[in-house]
Amino acid sequence: MPKFRYRMQSILDIKIKLEEQAKNEFAQAQMELLEEEEKKQVLLRQKGEYEQEAKRLRSDVLSVRELRENKTAIEVMKDRIKRQDIEIIKARNTLEAKREALSQVMQERKMHEKLREKALEEYLEEEKAAEMKSIDELTSFTYGRKGDQRK
Repeated sequence: MPKFRYRMQSILDIKIKLEEQAKNEFAQAQMELLEEEEKKQVLLRQKGEYEQEAKRLRSDVLSVRELRENKTAIEVMKDRIKRQDIEIIKARNTLEAKREALSQVMQERKMHEKLREKALEEYLEEEKAAEMKSIDELTSFTYGRKGDQRK
């Protein structure tokens, strides 16, 4: 019995490699999103520290210069947080695009695997039919020879 060979195996192999690459890109996008969210947490902590300092400055002897610097620092932190929110949105959009790409590649791979399975089933059916035909021919030949010998 000859070995089964799927004629589009190279395409299936490529689809599997593309899926692995898409998984890696998706994981990288997830890591980037987590990093951006972590940066935002750091900025929020810094802003909180500046706000605590502002409260302390107001309760102590008033220094206009320190109050202005502190207010400026808080405003800068608010601006950085807004920019970081934009970066998080970008990272989420990238992650979603990578998720969709991964889903598409996985569907294509599954489709090719199903085609391969169907081709294997057809091959096995053909082999089974060929074997049955061979057995029938052998039986007919053997039966035919016995009939010839009786005469």
